[in-house]
Amino acid sequence: MTEDKSTNEQNEQRGGAIPQDLIDRINELAHKKKDKGLTEEEQAEQKRLRETYLSLFRENFRSHIEMLQVYDKDGKEVTPEKVKRIQRERGLRDD
Repeated sequence: MTEDKSTNEQNEQRGGAIPQDLIDRINELAHKKKDKGLTEEEQAEQKRLRETYLSLFRENFRSHIEMLQVYDKDGKEVTPEKVKRIQRERGLRDD
């Protein structure tokens, strides 16, 4: 478990990971909902946490996609033009 937290902390420092405490609380509320049900306040919290999670996930996914370079089997770069443009705007490409 310490190893997981260490890895998570490293990812958070790079700005790419979803905080473990956010995931833990989402799971805690999901289990409670299944077992006992949630109060209105907990339902609102669950909704807010899920929206935060999805926002962070999308941001992280977009960042990964924007860093990709795609090559065909012959070694020719076939990265989509939209991604190339974004990479140029961010100073990630020289071409």
